[in-house]
Amino acid sequence: RWFTHFYVVSVLYNGFLLIWLFQAEFLGEPFPSWIQHMHHALGSDSQSEDTGNEHFSALLVLLLLWLHSCRRLAECLWTSVFSSGVIHIVQYCFGIVYYVAVGSTVLCQVPTNVRNGKELSVQISWYHIVGVVMYIWASLHQHRCLVILANLRKSKSGKVISLSHSVPFGDWFESVSCPHYFAELLIYVSMAITLGFHNVTWWCVVMYVLFNQALAAVLCHEFYQKNFSSYPKHRKALIPFIF
Repeated sequence: RWFTHFYVVSVLYNGFLLIWLFQAEFLGEPFPSWIQHMHHALGSDSQSEDTGNEHFSALLVLLLLWLHSCRRLAECLWTSVFSSGVIHIVQYCFGIVYYVAVGSTVLCQVPTNVRNGKELSVQISWYHIVGVVMYIWASLHQHRCLVILANLRKSKSGKVISLSHSVPFGDWFESVSCPHYFAELLIYVSMAITLGFHNVTWWCVVMYVLFNQALAAVLCHEFYQKNFSSYPKHRKALIPFIF
């Protein structure tokens, strides 16, 4: 349940970033001074030529990130049924910092020459379409899997009747123990595609998400195997048929 705080921070902070970027791109308004300083500190203060496509890609990815945070916040508040588990204070603080940093990372992919007041030329490319379609597909499956997990602790009427762990079935659970983690990885990969494949910085974010989700998935997979003797042996931890 403490993850709810992460998504509150992400919705608010990345929502503000999205508004500022939208105003800078379409209305020619300058970024606040602290964002300009952040660009400069991270070496993103380049005035070199770039296409409107790159600006539009970053705007689209920031929108997808914000929508993802909104959905996850709604699921934490109204879908998921949490146990009484706690989180280490270091992990909690890191989570807060992460969701601030990841939005700032997207924003810093936009050269600051956006402040010159040039009108954004929206050019939708094939990788935008592929990325958004993959994002929607992964998001739908993640939501379905979270609903399956929540329903394990609810009666048919929707009342919470248990906080114990049970073996989930259905959707991607037929292939892996943690399909919601796999979907999270795919969502970040979809954003990398939306940025045009070539953004090394965002692929580093994807690698972080991969290792983070893989570790959590392995621990969860081992828990299922240890506590449920009849647990399906064909299931993998995170990636179907592979890992």
